[in-house]
Amino acid sequence: MNVKQLVAGLFCAFLTLPSAFAQNQARVEKIQGVETYVLCEPLQAYETVFEVATGAKAASLLTGGVVNEGVSDKVSQFVRRATKDAKSKNQEFDAVVISGSKTAIAIKFKGNGGNDKGLAKVRKIDGLAVYVMNEPVKDYETVVDASGGVKAKSYFTSGLVNNSIEEDMEQFVRRVKKEAEEAKKPIDAVVYSSGKRAIGVKFKG
Repeated sequence: MNVKQLVAGLFCAFLTLPSAFAQNQARVEKIQGVETYVLCEPLQAYETVFEVATGAKAASLLTGGVVNEGVSDKVSQFVRRATKDAKSKNQEFDAVVISGSKTAIAIKFKGNGGNDKGLAKVRKIDGLAVYVMNEPVKDYETVVDASGGVKAKSYFTSGLVNNSIEEDMEQFVRRVKKEAEEAKKPIDAVVYSSGKRAIGVKFKG
C-alpha cells in the first residue's frame, strides 16, 4: 500500500466515524414534562441528586398489583415518583436516568450541555442497540414490527409479575430478532415507544 492509498483509507475511515457514533445515539423525550433517559447514558455531564425507590418499595411501586404492566407504564411511574420525592425533599432535578433495574436516579446537569444536550448513548442488548422511549439520531427504516395481541402479550410477560425494565426489553429484543431472522431481514436496532409494540430497524447510509 502506497502513501496515497493509506491517506485515502484513513480519510474514508474518518468520514465514517461520525456516522458510526451517531448510530448509537438517541434524542431523548420528555415524559410528564421530565427529560427521561431509559437504558441509555446522557452525553452531557451530570451529578446525582437522589435515588428513586429501590428494593421492596420499588417492587410495589412498579407493579401496583397489575401483572402485565408495560415498560412505558413502569417508566411513567418512576418519573411520577421522582417528581413526588423532589417536592417532599424540596430538591430540584433536570432529568431521570433509569438504568433498567428496579432503580432510577434523579440528576442535575453540569453546564448548558452544548451540542450534547438531550442526547444519550444507548445500551446494547444481545448485540443490538436498543432505543427505549427515545428516538435514534440516525435516519432509519422499519424492517419488522413486533406488535401486540394475545401472542405478543403472552410472550412479553411470560407470567412474570415484576420484571425489571431491562428484563422486559430483553424479551422484546428476542421477539424482534426472531421475526427478523424468520423474515431473513437483518436489523441494526430495536426501537420501543410504548405499550407492547417494538420494531426492528435498519439504519440508512
